[in-house]
Amino acid sequence: MSYTLPVIAPDTVDQFAYSNQALLLGTPRAVALNFHGLNAVALRTEPTAFEIACAEHDVLSIWPYYGPWSWMNLASVRYVDDIVDAFYTRLGLPRETPLLSTGGSMGGLSAIIYTRYAHRTPEACFANCPVCDLPYHATERPDLPRTVYLAFARYECGLEQALIMHSPLHQVQYLPDIPYYVVHGTADTAVNKARHSDRFVAAMRQYGKRVTYVEVPGMTHCDLGSFPDVQADYLSSIFAYCQ
Repeated sequence: MSYTLPVIAPDTVDQFAYSNQALLLGTPRAVALNFHGLNAVALRTEPTAFEIACAEHDVLSIWPYYGPWSWMNLASVRYVDDIVDAFYTRLGLPRETPLLSTGGSMGGLSAIIYTRYAHRTPEACFANCPVCDLPYHATERPDLPRTVYLAFARYECGLEQALIMHSPLHQVQYLPDIPYYVVHGTADTAVNKARHSDRFVAAMRQYGKRVTYVEVPGMTHCDLGSFPDVQADYLSSIFAYCQ
């Protein structure tokens, strides 16, 4: 008995990612990868406010189904590469159409690390309350060891080195020379600002990387919605790439 195995292609990519393509009125002027945080597993059926805003600015938003505990391991990087290629081919997008990398929490780490290993380097990166020190984060909460073990324990280099390979703080010197926009709240108890974004941004500046850092007093984990002015600046910085 033979089977037709699923592959990521222009006509099947909707099985592997959710997008706002149905909301677009024409050819997108930019593409924004929107990486989800830990434990996201649902197949999407309705657009978020971010995805609606993207459509209003002629931005194709893509929410890859890259797994709830992937931590942007190398399998996830290549999975997302295939999704990006499938959408660019499906829509006939010129190669110079800007690709943006965005996300929050684990998705913030993913947005940063994807710029490091992607076949098509994003033009800019936007990270909300990102995990930046992955080896530390593996010990930060009791729910985390199982997730990083699943993502990295079978790397030939060993678990510790695998975490370093996918830790933004430990990969600063290798990150591409593109603009990075990091926002983090002082009241974040899920991903400690001082242990993550503060140290990451300091290292980025030490290496001469282009980084904007927005520190939000009183903001809890990824809660941009409670700070409309900060959220508006974050979105306008993304949409500047579709002009």
